[in-house]
Amino acid sequence: MLARRIIACMDVRDGRVVKGVNFLNLRDVGDPVELGIRYRDQGADELVYLDIAATVTGRKVRAELVRAIARNLDIPFTVGGGIGCEHDVAELLAAGADKVTINSAAVFSPQLIDRLARAFGSQCVVVAVDAGIVAGSHRVFVNGGREATQRDVVAWSLEAVDRGAGEILLTSMERDGTGSGFDTGLLHRVSTAVSCPLIASGGGGELEDFASALVQGKADAVLAAGVFHSGRFTISQVKDFLAACSICVRRDR
Repeated sequence: MLARRIIACMDVRDGRVVKGVNFLNLRDVGDPVELGIRYRDQGADELVYLDIAATVTGRKVRAELVRAIARNLDIPFTVGGGIGCEHDVAELLAAGADKVTINSAAVFSPQLIDRLARAFGSQCVVVAVDAGIVAGSHRVFVNGGREATQRDVVAWSLEAVDRGAGEILLTSMERDGTGSGFDTGLLHRVSTAVSCPLIASGGGGELEDFASALVQGKADAVLAAGVFHSGRFTISQVKDFLAACSICVRRDR
């Protein structure tokens, strides 16, 4: 049985890790290098770094910060924010990233997924999908959750996988930062439709929420930020709880 992954996420703005609710009211929560080391030591299976201002401001991820974080890691490291071409990806991989995540650029130009998968392999390409409710249906949002599109979340996830995405990172915007639990219904619809691993994001507040995302939502991995930044739970505590629920996780740290 494949072990389910617990992934720590760092949303970064101006070189600092920040966290908000529903993508708004961001507050400073720490230094990304220090937090990366903390989550490595707690047993995170992977670390995700998202520069949440890069796309909106039209700049690239800071490669020097990626390099500073990566030199302390011995776990997979995914980086996203402002990626628009093969050169951007090559620069981040050279700085120490193992995978990249793309969002708005892929929605505006879906062929980007094809090109990156051909150039670097599907295992390198994570397509992030920000899902928000519009008129009762889940639609894809872009530009850091600021702009709704007409794309259906399940249909877009399927297209992304068909084009070469190796993983889907699905975030419920309504649940993000609320601690009210992952949207297991949305997760289940996407997980049963796509053939690649699905990462659940948005809403983790209780230990039971992680189990629900993996069991009811049928996600392959769970990503969280706020509960780890605040110290409400450590990654080790989450894994111990999941193991007690007979959910296979790695506990070798």
